[in-house]
Amino acid sequence: MSVLIELGDDRGAPLDERGPPPPVSRRWRVALLLVACALLGGATGPAHLTPRVGPTVPAGATVLGAGPLLLVVDPGTNPPTLSAYDSAAPNGPPRWRVTVQSAAGWFAEVAGELLLLVERDQTRGARVTTARSMRTGQLVWGRRERVYAAGDAPVAVSEVRSASEPGRRVEGAVHGVDPATGATRWSVPVPSTAVLRALPGRLLLVQDDGLARLLDARDGTERGRGQLPPADYGPDNPQVVGEHLVLRHPSGGGPALTGYDLPGLTPRWRLPVEPGELTLRPCQGLVCGQDERGRWAIEAGTGARRWTWPDGARWRTVPGSRVPTEPLVVLGLAADGKRTLVATVGRDGHRVSAVLPAGLTDCRWVGSGLICRDGTARVTLWPLAAP
Repeated sequence: MSVLIELGDDRGAPLDERGPPPPVSRRWRVALLLVACALLGGATGPAHLTPRVGPTVPAGATVLGAGPLLLVVDPGTNPPTLSAYDSAAPNGPPRWRVTVQSAAGWFAEVAGELLLLVERDQTRGARVTTARSMRTGQLVWGRRERVYAAGDAPVAVSEVRSASEPGRRVEGAVHGVDPATGATRWSVPVPSTAVLRALPGRLLLVQDDGLARLLDARDGTERGRGQLPPADYGPDNPQVVGEHLVLRHPSGGGPALTGYDLPGLTPRWRLPVEPGELTLRPCQGLVCGQDERGRWAIEAGTGARRWTWPDGARWRTVPGSRVPTEPLVVLGLAADGKRTLVATVGRDGHRVSAVLPAGLTDCRWVGSGLICRDGTARVTLWPLAAP
């Protein structure tokens, strides 16, 4: 049986792709687990979560998360069906079920009261977006473009995609969309191509020549502009946290991070970083980095180092949409080499909060918990308390 769980453009490798841990005795495995629980999880240690059994997932189905909804697209029916479940109680009947067009893949996100379902054509790479009622699944409108949610303001673009360019690169124009009708409310031309970052109520466009423009997503008004240096722009670069932008870019003898104030894009600080792979994500108002040496966090407004977690490189960030003001959720292998530890990463560093049983794979963030496969035809939801 093959089940694909896909929550967004940000995907992580499952834990079972990691190499086996070094062999240790059973006594030492138990001792190390207890020490880890005491040191990382606090005096009480991580909690053993009780799962909520989710719906049966047909072979080849795609599971998506969108706000409070758990979505299952079943391509095995003719036409395919989209079923919406309450992510807080996924073992109940679906809230609604509708038919959808055949596609090579789907992506979903929420814009106010709308569910934006993006359908991808594998041959041409084209995007079609349908807007549906979150409450009933009823079709509201559709556009033959990629529609993003900038908070509750949808924006439509024509994407340029290739294997060597994984960022959200767009061409032609950016269109503001009326959420009630799908009609274009405003348009801003894009010279050549540009990288798009959709933010709550705002859009960041970085053109090929490095000119960055901050637009109001509701009316297209330009709120700020500035010149950025050449960089490897993509889904995680630059990062916007509050009224600050942090960009990773080449600088002299090595890579660096530079912080800018918004909306004027005035440079405020620069910090050298280690060469090699580096991933940046917002986490509870900070910019959290993961490189080959570990995890760390800096203040977006000053570049000051908030904390360092040397062992953090061994933990995997859970894919799925998270609010930038909330901590990240990460998974690590327990000392017994089988179970999975769950930790949150935020302003005060990391905290181990739960332990999951052995055998879980493909864990993703949905609503207020983790949804994982457990080797059966069903998915399980593991609720996590708010950090």
